[in-house]
Amino acid sequence: MANLIVGVTGGIGSGKSAVMQAFEWLGIVAEDADVMARVVVEPGKPALKAIVEHFGPDVLAPDGSLNRPALRQVIFSDANAKLWLENLLHPLINQELEKRLAAAQSPYALLVSPLLFETGQNRLVDRVLVVDVPEALQLERASKRDGVDVGQIQRIMASQMDRQERLARANEVLDNSGDLASMQQQVERLHREYLSMSSAAR
Repeated sequence: MANLIVGVTGGIGSGKSAVMQAFEWLGIVAEDADVMARVVVEPGKPALKAIVEHFGPDVLAPDGSLNRPALRQVIFSDANAKLWLENLLHPLINQELEKRLAAAQSPYALLVSPLLFETGQNRLVDRVLVVDVPEALQLERASKRDGVDVGQIQRIMASQMDRQERLARANEVLDNSGDLASMQQQVERLHREYLSMSSAAR
């Protein structure tokens, strides 16, 4: 089991996945809350059955899997629907993350989550690393990556913790507004720091 768990968070379009990959290249185990959110709603899982019963068959894709864009449209236009879904999924996701982090075979491990604080996942970590970019860059990157209009990205940003509050709660900040080389340099520096903290925690 890892001696240190680092929570990695940041707003949509901040580049959390690229940062996670850079740590993984250094041999660090990373668990992604977005991946767990897909795992807990796989066909045959109780959560998917509950979602279909609540929202109706329109949230199912033809292959029987969850139609995520259809569900996203529903929950971002209805606060109660979003709350219902969060109450169902967050405990299941956290349970799965906790189990996987406990089995992590690296000196320290990462829990990567856009909603680290909002879901209470920060209780599973020892430190918080915020991947930060200016909001204009978030909008530009996320709308280009996801092929959706800026309005939808802004709604997602509004549902996430305010940038200043997120920064205020960080132990470390990685400025990801530069190029790939700059990001990798910062990851390597943080990697050395986390290895040192992990050794001290033995």
